[in-house]
Parts: sequence; structure tokens; C-alpha cells
Amino acid sequence: MARRVVVALLGPVHWSPPGVDLVQWRAALAEDVIDLFATLNEVEVAVAVTPADRALADALVWPGTAVYEVAEPTPNAVFAALEGYDQAAVLVSDVPDLPALTVGKLLRPLTSRPVAVAPVEGGGPGLLGVAVRLPAPDWLPTLALDTATPAEARANAPRPGDVAVTTGWRRLRGPADLATLDPAFEGWEATRALLSGSGRTT
Repeated sequence: MARRVVVALLGPVHWSPPGVDLVQWRAALAEDVIDLFATLNEVEVAVAVTPADRALADALVWPGTAVYEVAEPTPNAVFAALEGYDQAAVLVSDVPDLPALTVGKLLRPLTSRPVAVAPVEGGGPGLLGVAVRLPAPDWLPTLALDTATPAEARANAPRPGDVAVTTGWRRLRGPADLATLDPAFEGWEATRALLSGSGRTT
């Protein structure tokens, strides 16, 4: 069986709901994503940060969880830092209510494709995550998860089909995204608590 790792990339967060501290918001989002990843089967879990955010990662990870320091918050930098794995997926941390099934769908194409990307649901800018068979192919461009597109990931591929596009999910990057949170959906406890404490309802 392939050795697989799913990595939460704790990149910058540029927006928080009114009345919610941006630092606390970022930490709550990341905590929920890390907790979600910890429930996944047949994968190892890790966190990646730039050196400036190492303290944030150390405060949130479960005991024994690997933390990778990378020079820039891109999937490519994370892939280059990984050793001993056959497959890896790097996902953003502003998706506290991400269904676990979506992570599985991002990894599934790697049985026959070298790269898979999950777009932002609704066609917004950026990507939800990128998965590769390691080592990552040389033709994969550096992808900024806040702005990259599936077309950008495919730009240098030998064949367009070498990059699978999987199920997307929306990211919490503005008021319209916040309104889509479903209180009946299990999980996202830290984000839920922070919103409740601010007096906001979801």
C-alpha cells in the first residue's frame, strides 16, 4: 500500500468576520482542519508553516504530528520537504467544515495520474488543495493556493489529463462564504465556538 500524507498548509488568512480577531480566527480555522485530518484513515497527517508561524503550528498539532517548516507557503515547497512518502496532498487551512470525503477524492486519482487539484467551489480564485505522486513532477509550476487555477497546474503538463480536477469546496474568505456554514454539519468546533463568542450566528 502506498504511504500517503495529508498536510495542512497554514498559509496567511486575510479576512475575519466583524468582531472576530484575525489571529484567533486563523487559529480556529487551522485547528478544525487539523482535527479533521486526524480522523482520516490510511493516511498520515502533517502541518506545514513558514518559520514565522511555527509557534502557531506547535500550539495546534496533536502529539506526534510532524510539522514542516518551508520557505514559502506553497504546495511545491511542502512536497520538496517530504521524505519517505509515495503520495502527498497539501490543503489550505480555511476550510473548517471540509468533508473528509473531499480529501479522499483528491488523493484517489493518484493511482493513475501524477497530479490532482481540487478547485474552490463556485469558481472562486485559488485552489482547495493539490495532490501529487512523489517526487512531484518537474513540470508542475509553483502554485499559490490563493490564486492558482487548474489551468495553471496543467500549463506545462505533457498531457492535460495528467492533472485530474476533483471535487471542490468553498473556502472561508469573505462574508458570502461565512453564510454557507451549516450549523447542523458536524465538526468545525473551534470555528463554531469563536463565532458564537462573537455574538454571530451561523
